Amino acid sequence: MPTEAFLSAASLETIGSPQLWTITVAALLLLLAVDFILTRRPHEVRMREAVGWSVFYLALPLIFGVYLWGVFGSGVAVEFFTGYVVEKSLSVDNLFVFMLLLSAFAVPAALAQRVLLYGIVGALVLRAIFIALGAAVLQSGTWAFLLFGAILIFTAIKIMKDALGGHEQQVDISSMRTVRLLRRFMPVTDDYRGSHLVVREGGRRALTPLALAIVAVFATDIVFAVDSVPAVYGVTEDPYLVFATNAFALLGLRALYFVLLGFLAKLRHLNHGLGIILAFIGIKLVLHWAHGVWTWLPEIPTPVSLGVIIAVLATVTATSLYANRLDAKVASAPAERG
Repeated sequence: MPTEAFLSAASLETIGSPQLWTITVAALLLLLAVDFILTRRPHEVRMREAVGWSVFYLALPLIFGVYLWGVFGSGVAVEFFTGYVVEKSLSVDNLFVFMLLLSAFAVPAALAQRVLLYGIVGALVLRAIFIALGAAVLQSGTWAFLLFGAILIFTAIKIMKDALGGHEQQVDISSMRTVRLLRRFMPVTDDYRGSHLVVREGGRRALTPLALAIVAVFATDIVFAVDSVPAVYGVTEDPYLVFATNAFALLGLRALYFVLLGFLAKLRHLNHGLGIILAFIGIKLVLHWAHGVWTWLPEIPTPVSLGVIIAVLATVTATSLYANRLDAKVASAPAERG
């Protein structure tokens, strides 16, 4: 992720000096290297380990936000925290799809964290590319805000339509073109071979199911990048802050997955909330574009956006827990009567 690509693509107003970009990318690579060392020997992640790393990765953006507040002022810090909350909420949905993929490929518990780590690295690379492209598009004119807004509103409508229709997220491995393409060109072993992606079998190279699972995760990363990058550009136009919010939100996903593993399925209204958030940010972008044409139209301030996003997430979490409690009461009623 060379810093020059961002700096050349984004001559927008940014706090990202070459020194800050270099330090950020170096720190990111260091954290990823530590994660690869931790997952070198496959093992089943215990709750205590997962909670410890989750707290660490939640503390990092808080410390960084305080640094931004002290050096660049409250405006930049609020933009960072708002973008981080947006990305973190979208990444939880990303985790749910990862959970479905791991289940569909029957990935052993000891190898799950390695698959997640590869998925996070792929997501970071894709987000970096999309952020640079987004900065170049924004540089070409204010019409980009209208484009990003339309993408988010369209995505929000699709998410809400599926959520209101009761359609649960599903993963059909056989329909994934990337997986079918790999199986066409290379044989695949019937079982997992530890953390190996490629093995030699019968005198020729063969892929393991672990390699197919990682490719499937990469394919879903592309879809999530299309949504998440415009969403954060709806909060801030600074490419550095967009990258920082994505990096901080994605870094802790591996540990957070094991913390939320039993809780993810209970967030039945999460997609409703994500649909509302994406629609809200899409409208915010459209209003930002329209304000440049008709100055009498209002814009939505970033602190208001942060309040709305937190309120939506809190509401859907509460309604999900309440709905689960009602279902538990209904299920236990016949047993009590018996």
